[in-house]
Amino acid sequence: MRINLTKKDLVNVIYMQVGFSKLITENLVDEFFSIIISNLCKKKSVKITKFGTFLIKSKNSRMGRNPKTKEEKEISKRDVVLFKPSKEFKKLLNK
Repeated sequence: MRINLTKKDLVNVIYMQVGFSKLITENLVDEFFSIIISNLCKKKSVKITKFGTFLIKSKNSRMGRNPKTKEEKEISKRDVVLFKPSKEFKKLLNK
């Protein structure tokens, strides 16, 4: 049994339920992800009702340490993507 759900799996599930061709279905899935990514790149949050919200958070630079060599090194400032599940999603997970 596979643990991960892949893009190919998503395309197959949508193809079976909706009935579009696999090419059209794959284009729909690609476009969906590209819309999310492009909005996150513009520092906009993406809210999907009854699912959750994708956010961008800026992390400041900080000092980190290599646990093996104990060498200290600065970790640069960066943006990270966060996902906050909706209340409905949390309820489904905890049933």
